[in-house]
Amino acid sequence: MPEQIKRGIILMNLGSPDSTGVKDVRNYLTEFLMDERVIDSHYLVRSILVKGIITPFRSPKSAEAYQAIWTDEGSPLVSITKQLRLALEKEINEPVEVSMRYGNPSMKSAYDALLSKHPKLEEVVLLPLYPHYAMSSYETAVAHAKTVYKKGNYPFRIRTIKPFYNDTHYIAALAESMKPYLQNTKSHLLFSYHSIPERHILKSDMTGSHCLQSPGCCETPSAAHRYCYRHQCFMTTKLVTEYLGIPQDGYSVSFQSKLGRSEWLKPSTTMRMEQMPKEGIKDLVVVCPSFVSDCLETLEEIAIREKENFLAAGGESFTFVPCMNTQPGWVKAVAQLVGNGIGN
Repeated sequence: MPEQIKRGIILMNLGSPDSTGVKDVRNYLTEFLMDERVIDSHYLVRSILVKGIITPFRSPKSAEAYQAIWTDEGSPLVSITKQLRLALEKEINEPVEVSMRYGNPSMKSAYDALLSKHPKLEEVVLLPLYPHYAMSSYETAVAHAKTVYKKGNYPFRIRTIKPFYNDTHYIAALAESMKPYLQNTKSHLLFSYHSIPERHILKSDMTGSHCLQSPGCCETPSAAHRYCYRHQCFMTTKLVTEYLGIPQDGYSVSFQSKLGRSEWLKPSTTMRMEQMPKEGIKDLVVVCPSFVSDCLETLEEIAIREKENFLAAGGESFTFVPCMNTQPGWVKAVAQLVGNGIGN
């Protein structure tokens, strides 16, 4: 690429351990869970909880889970994000790098790679690959990127693309990626979003008086929705089902991946897997819109464990809808986001 290029892109994703070894998994989990925006307790409490209780017991189990989905290229999340990078570069003809919030490749390595290849770079566009705003995903990724940027004293400016939960290109790409899996009109469609603690929803409520204060708070217009993960998940569901023409009794929403004993968003995906067959839902299709790249939470948690739970509870057919990954429609949507998206 010519040296006069003035703009670069960084795709930001969550991250993965460097390997499926217990030590690497423990290191990754420690970095992840010690983030004050993930477990928002006092540092000493968080340190005792994470280093003394969670990672010693969770690391071996997580290592086994990663082993079930690991590929020759390593972590699916990292390898898919790198593949998206290559596809996007071809689409926009601009330099693109990849950064993980936790683990490798790091934020610093992404900034440095762009600058070393293009010394005259004037702007770097940051695209957190999180459709919905949450302090434990989008917010921490952006905060980390800004901290590294300031420490590095880089000469270029940065611009961050806002959450794209209701972006027309994202909705179309997501809906089109689901179509091949919705041929059976008798199937029930479940939108399984990553759950977060309810206290995170309350902390993100800029009004201090709206979120989780009434049964219909997510449907009632409010400035709080700009940072409300729950509202944004429901909005994505609404827009996708309208796009696909799915009636209200043909789909539902649940939340997965709960950690700890505090109150998290409900209903739980695991609980719904046990309940739905008893309600007459025997054919199930599951999509995970809070993830754009397949990862541990989709490939192992949903496609393996929750499938087993559903079938064991009396379900007859379970279909997992893969993430958009590097599908052409998604690549074009990303190109639109970084080209025309509104920065924060």
